[in-house]
Amino acid sequence: MSQASHANRIQKGILAIDQQMYDFIENEVLPKVGIDSDRYWSGFEKVIKDFTPRNKKLLAIRDEMQAKIDQWHLDHPAKEGTIDYPAYKQFLKDIGYLLPEGDDFRVTTQNVDDEIAHIAGPQLVVPVRNARYALNATNARWGSLYDALYGTDVISEDNGQEATGGYNPTRGAAVVAYAKEFLDDNFALASGSYTDATGFKVVDGKLEIMQGDNSTQLQNPEKFVGYVGDAQSPSGVLLKNNNLHAEIQIDSNHPVGKDDPAGIKDILLESAVTAIQDGEDSVAAVDAAEKVEVYRNWFGLMNGDLQETFEKGGKTRTRKQNPDREYTTPEGGKLILPGRSLLLMRNVGHLMQNPAILVDVGEGQEEIFEGIMDALITPLLSLNDLKGKSELSNSRKGSMYIVKPKMHGPDEVKFANDLFNASEDLLGLERNTLKIGIMDEERRMTVNLKEAIRQAKERVIFINTGFLDRTGDEMHTSMNAGAFVPKGEMKSQAWLPAYEQWNVDIGLETGLQGHAQIGKGMWAKPDEMKEMMDTKAAHPKAGANTAWVPSPTGATLHSMHYHQVSVPDVQNELKSRQRASLDDILTIPLAKDTNWTEEEKQQELENNAQGILGYVVRWVNQGVGCSKVPDIDDVGLMEDRATLRISSQHITNWLHHNVVSEEQVMEAMKRMAKVVDEQNADDPDYQPMSTDFEHSYAFKAACDLVFKGREQPSGYTEPLLHQARLDLKAGV
Repeated sequence: MSQASHANRIQKGILAIDQQMYDFIENEVLPKVGIDSDRYWSGFEKVIKDFTPRNKKLLAIRDEMQAKIDQWHLDHPAKEGTIDYPAYKQFLKDIGYLLPEGDDFRVTTQNVDDEIAHIAGPQLVVPVRNARYALNATNARWGSLYDALYGTDVISEDNGQEATGGYNPTRGAAVVAYAKEFLDDNFALASGSYTDATGFKVVDGKLEIMQGDNSTQLQNPEKFVGYVGDAQSPSGVLLKNNNLHAEIQIDSNHPVGKDDPAGIKDILLESAVTAIQDGEDSVAAVDAAEKVEVYRNWFGLMNGDLQETFEKGGKTRTRKQNPDREYTTPEGGKLILPGRSLLLMRNVGHLMQNPAILVDVGEGQEEIFEGIMDALITPLLSLNDLKGKSELSNSRKGSMYIVKPKMHGPDEVKFANDLFNASEDLLGLERNTLKIGIMDEERRMTVNLKEAIRQAKERVIFINTGFLDRTGDEMHTSMNAGAFVPKGEMKSQAWLPAYEQWNVDIGLETGLQGHAQIGKGMWAKPDEMKEMMDTKAAHPKAGANTAWVPSPTGATLHSMHYHQVSVPDVQNELKSRQRASLDDILTIPLAKDTNWTEEEKQQELENNAQGILGYVVRWVNQGVGCSKVPDIDDVGLMEDRATLRISSQHITNWLHHNVVSEEQVMEAMKRMAKVVDEQNADDPDYQPMSTDFEHSYAFKAACDLVFKGREQPSGYTEPLLHQARLDLKAGV
C-alpha cells in the first residue's frame, strides 16, 4: 500500500503522526480525559514496538496455512464435487489449522451491562463515521410501532390501505389493529381485547383497563411496571415482557389519539437494545482525515455531546442523543430507563495498515497496523464514560465493548486479549474493563471457536455468525478445490446450517448465557420488512439473543420477535442437544458438475458484477462504506465489504476453474457498469464509470477484486479498496 507523504507529521519517538490525527488527540482528547501527553505517547510507542512483530507473524501464519491448503487441493483433486474428507480433516490437524479441543470451561466475564447479559433484542450496526446515522442508531433504543408499521410493507396496500399521499385513515386503522393484536398476544388482558379499551388508570399499584362501564386487568399483573403522568389519567403506561418494555402512549388531543376510544396515540417499543458503532466494514476510512472523523464521532458519543445539524424537508434540524426516560413505578417510586442503545465499537481486524501514523520498528517507516491503533485510541476516547463523567452515560457497569472482526482462531484472539491488556495498562484501567466481541466469520475461527473463546474467557461479551464474510472465507480457503455452487444455492449447502448451529452450541457450552450475546447476522433488505417479519423470528428461535437489523425501523419491528420468543427458555432447551457436526462444517460447497447453461452462467456473472460495481463505485469515489445498493432487479440491498467479498470471490472461483472466461467477465463488468451508472443517475455527486473505463478508479478496483482475487489475503477486499481510494485522493 502506498504511504502518505511524510510532510505535516509530528515525531514522537518511533511514531510519525499525521498532523490531523495528532491535533485531534493532543488538543481535543487528552485534555478532556485528563491523560498526560508524554505518558500517553511514550506508552503508545512501547505497545507498537511490542505488538507490531506479533501482528506480522500472525498474518504470515495465515499465508503459510493458505499456501499449504492450496497445494493439498492441487495434490488431491475433487471428483464429482467431493474430496477425501477423512484425509482432508487429518491434514488440517497436521498443519495446526484444526486444533485439539481442551477441557470444558465457563466464561467469567464480569461487569456486563444488562443490555448484553440479560436482555434479548435487536442490534443495529451503523457506520460511526456518519454522525447523523450514528445518532439515529444511538436513539433507536425506543421506536414508534405505529410509524414502523405505517411506513413499511408489513401493512399491505390492498383494500384502500395505500401509503401514498397524506395520512390515510384506512391504513392508519390497519396499523392500530395490528398493534393492538400485538398487545393482546404479549400483554393479554384478563378479559376482552385492547380494541375494547376506553381508558387506563392506576389504582392501588395495579393497572385498570376500562372497557366502557366495565374494567379489567392484565392476565399477568407483573407485566405492568410503570406509568407517566397522573395515576388516574396517565399519559403513558409502561409494560414489560421478556425483559423488553413497551409504552402505551395516551393523548386524546393527538391526531391519532383523538380517534381512539382509549386515547392511544402510539405504542413505543424498546427496540435497538444495543448498537454497534462500526469503524470497520461499513466505513471507508483510509487515512488520517477519515479516521479522525470515525474517532471524533465515537468521542462525542462517549461524552454525550455529539450533535449533527442537517436540512430535512426544507427545515434545519439538530440531532443529539436522547435523555433517559423517567416513569413512576406502580408503588409510587421512580424508575429510570435508558433512552439510548448500549453502544459497542467495532474496531478494525489484524490485517490492515493505515497511513495516519507511520512507525519504525527496525525495518524503516511503515504504516501502523490499524487494529493496534484502534485498540489504543478508541478506549482513550471512552475514558470519560468509563469513569462515569459522561453527560449521558453509555455503560452503567464501567465497561467498554469492542467488537473484533476477521480473526482467524485462538492465537489471534490471544493477541487481541493481550493488546487490550496493554491498552488498559496504558490508560490506567482495571483489567478486563475492555470487553471483546468475537466475530465468527472466518473458517479457522469457526472450527476452533471453543478454544478461541477460552483465550478471552474473562472479557468476552459477544459471538456471532456472519454469512457473507464466512462464505467469502469459505470460498477463498478452498479456492483450488473446485468450482462452487451458484451464490444463490450457498445457503442450502451442508456447512451453513451446521455453522449457524455450532456457534450457538459452543456459546452455550462455554457459559455465555448471562454474560454475553450470541448473535445472528444482518437482514439486508431494508425495504422488505414484511419478509423480515415472516422470517427473522428464526433468530431468537435458534437461541440467539440478538440479531442485526439495518435501520431503527427494522429494530422496532424485529423487537416484536423477542416478545414472542423467550430466548433464555430456548437456550435452556438447546443446551441438551447434540453439538452440530464438524464434518458438515468442513464440507466444501462444491458443484457436482459445471454444465450450467450459458444463460445461467451469464445471469450469475451479471448478478455478482452488478453488486460489486454498485458498492465499489460509492466506496472509492464518495467514501461511502455502507449504502443501500439496488441489485440487478432494482431491489435495494444494504451492502458493505462483506457482501463485496463473497461476490468477488465467487467470480474469481469460476474464472479459476474455467467456468467463465476473462473476456466474459470483463464484458459483464462493462455492461453492468452502465446499469449501475443508470441506477445512480439522480445522484449529483455520482461519477459514472462507463464513460471512461480506463480512468475510472472505481471500475479498475472492481475488476481487480475479481481478476486479482486469488492473491488477496483471505479474499479480503480492503487492500484494493483502500489503495484505489488513496490513489483517487492523491490524484495518482
